[in-house]
Amino acid sequence: MKLPRRQFLQLAASAAALPAVSRSVRAQAYPSRPVRILVGFPPGGPSDLLARLMGQWLSDRLGQPFIIENRPGASGNIATEAVIRAPADGYTVLLVVPGNAVTDALYDNKLSFSLIRDTAPVAGISNGPLVMAINPAVPVHTVPEFIAYTKARPGEINFASPGIGATIHLCGELFNMMAGVKMVHVPYRGNAPALTDLIAGQVQLMFADTPSSIGHIRAGKLRALAVTTAVRSEILPDAPTVSEYLPGFEASNWFGIAAPKSTPPEIIDKLNKEMNVALADPKIKARLADLGAAPLAGSPADFGKFMTTEAERWGKVIRTAGIKVDL
Repeated sequence: MKLPRRQFLQLAASAAALPAVSRSVRAQAYPSRPVRILVGFPPGGPSDLLARLMGQWLSDRLGQPFIIENRPGASGNIATEAVIRAPADGYTVLLVVPGNAVTDALYDNKLSFSLIRDTAPVAGISNGPLVMAINPAVPVHTVPEFIAYTKARPGEINFASPGIGATIHLCGELFNMMAGVKMVHVPYRGNAPALTDLIAGQVQLMFADTPSSIGHIRAGKLRALAVTTAVRSEILPDAPTVSEYLPGFEASNWFGIAAPKSTPPEIIDKLNKEMNVALADPKIKARLADLGAAPLAGSPADFGKFMTTEAERWGKVIRTAGIKVDL
């Protein structure tokens, strides 16, 4: 039976509207059960702290638990791969750190997965400086003094990091290149043991994250020579920037959330909206400031562009320094 033209057009319009209605209903219903935030590092570190801060906010706002699941190992790659292989339904997301973004360059594109290629950016959380911190037994108080001290002792000054490819490691390699020094990299299995050996004097330097190091700096157990961001940090107002002595030197410790690649955009947008509301909240902003960080707000596209830029920038350092990790 042939339908009248008006009735046909109405039916066609209704059919075309079904996907949009379905997406809207799906976004309104999400989340209907607990959501997992996978963190690729042990409890207690900065990534874990920020995941719990954001997870609690999202739990309160969206009415379902956002459960932090720590999956440490392989410099965060175990958690990254688990999220990439998870169903793209918004119920498993990743706490992203800078090291996740450089795995393509670090492993020479030999991994079966890629953060940039295989995830969908959701939102940034925070961005803050690393601190060029030394053991107080090292007899220097400024970056130029440290450079001179290290040049006089090639191969004798060690710098710590929580693992190969971490931003803390790459900062040291960038400093080697730009300052013309030869520090030796000592990788540890995590941030805590690296800081412990720095305080004990087993290593001389670490480009430490602010949340973990600020208490030790204030207690006099570590000495802050500079911060790595382009501008000085409010949490360490007397510390200069490394770029004041090495123009162009810049690094930051940033965090965000990503989801499996094909996660519905309406779910990503819902999470992004709630996270940006959190980052505008005075209490959340104050907590980030206590950790020496600033909100990294923006759209999913903004965070995706930020991650890609970071991957490209640090990829150049990895290739120039000849850093590789064997599978």
